[in-house]
Amino acid sequence: MPSAADLAAFRAFADALADAARAAILPHFRADVAITAKDGPRGGFDPVTAADHAAEQSIRRLIEERYPDHGIIGEEFGEKPARSPYRWVLDPIDGTRAFIAGLPLWGVLIGLTFENRPILGVIDQPYIGERFLGWTTAGARGATLTTAAGAAPLKTRACETLTNAIIATTDAKLFDGAEAGGFEQVRQTAKLARYGCDCYAYAMVALGGIDLVIESGLAPWDVAALVPVIEGAGGEVTDWRGRALTPDFFAQPNARAQIVAAGDPRPRDEALVALRRAAK
Repeated sequence: MPSAADLAAFRAFADALADAARAAILPHFRADVAITAKDGPRGGFDPVTAADHAAEQSIRRLIEERYPDHGIIGEEFGEKPARSPYRWVLDPIDGTRAFIAGLPLWGVLIGLTFENRPILGVIDQPYIGERFLGWTTAGARGATLTTAAGAAPLKTRACETLTNAIIATTDAKLFDGAEAGGFEQVRQTAKLARYGCDCYAYAMVALGGIDLVIESGLAPWDVAALVPVIEGAGGEVTDWRGRALTPDFFAQPNARAQIVAAGDPRPRDEALVALRRAAK
């Protein structure tokens, strides 16, 4: 595992990467940005913009200059093999649909893995100016929110039961077949459900505003940055069987997973009763 000095250097570098992504993205937000439709994993409209490309290229350039032996997996430009135990996992704009609609619920996801285990993550919202940074290693764990007012520690909130829980997912149509039934059972039990927040919902778990995020079909670049932020704030990220995500998942660009992010394990464990029936 990285030393305390290495971790501090990686945290400072992750901030620099997020700054570069902000500079690349913000000129395109709520502007006439070029949009291309990709083939989504489940069909339908899956957009990518010039801002996605510019941000990932900026991040990759800095990584290759500073840490040429580190690997990279990015949503837009694929995989650069690692010559060290470290790999950066990038989603330059998580929530491109929100981005092109002018909604400030998208974010930049920057994750760092060591031997394919997430140890550092950034969820950055450039337009709002909020940066959620988390780290989790054998010797250190924590998370902060940095805004114009400064930095403050993040802490998930206590929630005793699913009936008291606020849950979220990006889109109910993420779920196929039995998945939809499992999510609906959880939704009917929860106090409140919110939709369309993309990575910002996970940031709100770390902040203590949302109790559970439930999603399916997520790739490594959708998840690697989220794990250290949520776990650093005291929460957990598991699959629909309640298991931690394996290093194999983060090593494979084509891998997909069913995810539950929880601030408190108690409502998560109740939700898993329904979700396990549809676990893959």
